[in-house]
Amino acid sequence: MASISRGIAGTVAFSAIMAVAGGHAFAQRARLSPECREPIRAQCAYGGDRRACIIRVMQTLSDACRKQISAAAASRAPRAQGLSEFAYGTDPAQQLDVKRAATSAPAPLLVFIHGGGWSIGDKTQAVGAKADHFTARGFAFASLNYRLVPQATVEQQAADIAAAIAWLRAHAADHGINPDRIIVMGHSAGAHLAALVASDPSFLLAAGVPFTALKGAVLLDGAGYDVPTQMVSPKNLVGGMYSAAFGTNPARQKALSPLYHAAAPNAAAWLILPVAARSDSTAKSQALAAALNRNGTRATVTPVPDSSHSQLNHKLGTVGDFATAQVDAFLAAI
Repeated sequence: MASISRGIAGTVAFSAIMAVAGGHAFAQRARLSPECREPIRAQCAYGGDRRACIIRVMQTLSDACRKQISAAAASRAPRAQGLSEFAYGTDPAQQLDVKRAATSAPAPLLVFIHGGGWSIGDKTQAVGAKADHFTARGFAFASLNYRLVPQATVEQQAADIAAAIAWLRAHAADHGINPDRIIVMGHSAGAHLAALVASDPSFLLAAGVPFTALKGAVLLDGAGYDVPTQMVSPKNLVGGMYSAAFGTNPARQKALSPLYHAAAPNAAAWLILPVAARSDSTAKSQALAAALNRNGTRATVTPVPDSSHSQLNHKLGTVGDFATAQVDAFLAAI
């Protein structure tokens, strides 16, 4: 199971895998095409650590197959009560869900960015208790879809997030949002995208959003903050997903690394929550926070004990959860 906890990408879809007992059962429940179902059934139906086997096999599948798995998981994920869906662009992927805060005054907005290795995932998955929890505490909540690799680039994904924020600001009055108090939150690859938008002003400015509207960033167990270093790390078990997202050009890899945008301006306050058992995520989180702090940005790293990459995300917003208490305290201080 250690290999599962170290994986950075795709737990949005992997969570669906981990809910079933074996490879054959998952392939049948997901209703995959035969070319996607057969390698899972052949390699993971019997014996051994079936969950780890499915995750390993999934990383070798075609992009189309991994998207089938992600779509199957998304189809079974109900939209949280009170969330309404809107298009923020013309592409079918440019959709968001939003829920008003439980308050009559214009509320700060928490924008959630799903993970999935930049290539899979959906806004309805892993919202879980987040929407209810944060809206009850006076925040409007939005969860975003964005275009996915390889049909889109990481640059376009960051632009999508900025466009979604611009849409939410333009419709702030309709949803009880204070357009100048926005916090981005992301998990896994979504943590990288949240950090990129919160450290590189060009994306928000291109979308017509004043960078000062972004008040904070909450990062849930990312490791992609220094892309060139992470791509050569022996603990990066999903190097193929990194290569598909960031290519081989070191200049581009640096340009898409939040660590290399740590000089001001940045979002004013950062909370970075790696899983304590994941040394790579913790090290990358600490390096990013140190760079931000050196440049006058307040950034705190709090490793989350007794958790995993997927559990950290799925438990956020639940009663008694360690990470939720950290996020609540952080948001109360913004």
